[in-house]
Amino acid sequence: MILGKRNRGFTLIELMIVIAIIGILAAIAIPQFAAYRIRSFNSTSLSDLRNMITAQEAYFADKQTYSTTTAELTLYGYTPSNNTTGSVVGGNATSYSMTASHASGDRTWSIDGPVGRIQ
Repeated sequence: MILGKRNRGFTLIELMIVIAIIGILAAIAIPQFAAYRIRSFNSTSLSDLRNMITAQEAYFADKQTYSTTTAELTLYGYTPSNNTTGSVVGGNATSYSMTASHASGDRTWSIDGPVGRIQ
């Protein structure tokens, strides 16, 4: 080694501290990310239910009765999102009942219409 020249680099302790800080940040971020994904999936299924409501009202305007199947709603503009299940539980001349959920979400949305509230 030449005298007067200084060795440069990181010590093992410095590297271990950096790795520990990255680990702590990852431990905080990963659960938050998972929660955001679930919220996103739930929002997708809620959006699908709202689209079903719009298609249901278009169907009613045309036929003067509410649809009893999602297949009929697809003819009136309803297109299900990926991994989202929407279903018409019941429909008649005065009301309908529908649900929607996402395969990776933790919530099932439902409505008893036409003047019901999404739950």
